[in-house]
Amino acid sequence: MQRIVVLGLSHKTAPVELRERFSFTKDELEQSLPALAGMPHVSECLVLSTCNRVEVYAVSEDADRCIESIKTFLSEVRSIPVQEFSPYLYASVGHMAVRHIYNVAAGLDSMVVGEPQILGQIKDAYRTAYIKGTAGLILNRLCHSAFFVAKRIRTETGVGSRAVSVSYVAVELAKRIFDDLTRRSVMLIGAGEMAELAARNLIGAGIGELVISSRSFSSAARLAESLNGKPIRYEEIFYSLKDVDIVITATGSPDFVIKPHHMREALKLRGNEPIFMIDIAVPRDIDPRVGELPDIYLYDIDDLKGVLDENIRSRRESAARAEEIVLEVEKGFQTWINGLKVVPAIIDLKKRFEQIKSIEVERALAKLENYSDKDREVIDGMASRIIGKILHGPLTNLKKEASTSRGALYVDSVKKLFELEKEILLLVEEEDDESTVQDWN
Repeated sequence: MQRIVVLGLSHKTAPVELRERFSFTKDELEQSLPALAGMPHVSECLVLSTCNRVEVYAVSEDADRCIESIKTFLSEVRSIPVQEFSPYLYASVGHMAVRHIYNVAAGLDSMVVGEPQILGQIKDAYRTAYIKGTAGLILNRLCHSAFFVAKRIRTETGVGSRAVSVSYVAVELAKRIFDDLTRRSVMLIGAGEMAELAARNLIGAGIGELVISSRSFSSAARLAESLNGKPIRYEEIFYSLKDVDIVITATGSPDFVIKPHHMREALKLRGNEPIFMIDIAVPRDIDPRVGELPDIYLYDIDDLKGVLDENIRSRRESAARAEEIVLEVEKGFQTWINGLKVVPAIIDLKKRFEQIKSIEVERALAKLENYSDKDREVIDGMASRIIGKILHGPLTNLKKEASTSRGALYVDSVKKLFELEKEILLLVEEEDDESTVQDWN
């Protein structure tokens, strides 16, 4: 039986120093997914990679071996020994894996409960897997089910009210460090979604001056124009650090953008006046050694865990209703996936009866003289109706039992009772008309 498997590490189990080593860019995902799909005991798969988690969702008939295959894949693709990251992993199988992706999609498992970005990230991960052909029937159904759950939770509970993100929390922390942001200048490095969210929150907080930079100057210029900020070229970052009080980084760079020597020079030029820095990128943009410099206050994404506000508290209170929705939809999904295990048996059973019908109709017609096409049609139709009436009850009950713990037992019983694994021709050769009649007496 095919089962859903999830294996991963997140902000709850692993520090950012480890998470960033497993972070995947979109290009890396596209290149790596076929290799993952080719691992033993992995029939479907997708990879979710965000600043707070890296998770592999897979479908397999052998969950334990599938988990080992995923570990091997992660080890090989990142050249990290399994024993080095294994203690930080978590795994779920079956209905617990389904429940997990529902919670993730709805933001219930996020650092900031209810944050909205994660749903878009899951949709991107699913889209990539679908295009690469690694998401099949089960993962397709699972992901769309997760999207449905997330929508219901945002519509029916307070979890989605007053949208909060990691970017929002970063700005809240800046407000705590500097009482009056109207007199402060901010440099935002990065022009993606995370950076834009941070910029909009800064504007809402009344920031004095906003400087935006990105590797693509046109992207920085577009964002700056829409937010009434000032764009600067990427190479100007290091000359402008001395002029800003707050630096927020959110790029997709695989390497450190800002290093200790950059900040030592900036501090010297600004007379050692403090600089507040928030790195919300994974992999990190700011070398952690920068935080060791005097007058530098550096926070990375894990440090934001300690920032609490009323929004987060109210969201957690709404989580109880959200959990009810998760369990409700999960039950329906499990009924569907359990039903899949009886499909092969039903197909084989119908095929077996259709084969027997064809053989017996030919036998009957062979005993008639000068039968017409109409005669064949009547006999064939009668045989089909008899089979339909005989199978209606068993197939109906088999489908009902598929959603229970007895489903597998019923499937095995049907296979044995009707000898579905035995060749039909061999079965017919062993029978004669008399023995068949005796079976009904």
